[in-house]
Amino acid sequence: MEHEELEAADAVGSEEAEISNDKPEEVSLEEQLKEALNKSAELEAKLADAENRYIRLQADFDNSRRRARLDIEASEKYRAQKLISDLLPAIDNFERALQMETDSEQVKSVLQGMEMVYRSLLEALKNEGAEQIESVGKEFDPHIHQAVMQVEVEGFESNTVVEEFQKGYILKDRVIRPAMVKVNQ
Repeated sequence: MEHEELEAADAVGSEEAEISNDKPEEVSLEEQLKEALNKSAELEAKLADAENRYIRLQADFDNSRRRARLDIEASEKYRAQKLISDLLPAIDNFERALQMETDSEQVKSVLQGMEMVYRSLLEALKNEGAEQIESVGKEFDPHIHQAVMQVEVEGFESNTVVEEFQKGYILKDRVIRPAMVKVNQ
């Protein structure tokens, strides 16, 4: 009987051993599951972060490409601006010379030639998209006019340009030089 008791005790002991062995395996599996879930959450967070960075980088790239395209378009659109700005003083001089009055036929002939050159220059400016700013009789606009005097003149409404001292020019939608004007009070 003693032998049977020993076997029974061994059997109970081995069952307890198996139960105690199962617990570490269960704990180990639970820990592994927790670790796997934590790792999965970390990887998902990293993936979400990488996706956000990718989206931001793609947006930055698209914005850079758009800015470059707009810069090229603006460069093409306003390519003649420097040349036109450089020509404006010469055009002003032509205008002053053409206002000269004379009785001499020889001087009148020279003035006619100058007027032809002047008109050719204005036509070239127009072909590039530059236009003179019409000022006299128009309402004063600080974006296109530079007021150098303010007077009170009958027949003009308040804040209206009454005289133009120097013509202003616009290239497409950009003011190259504002018109210098006298404004009614």
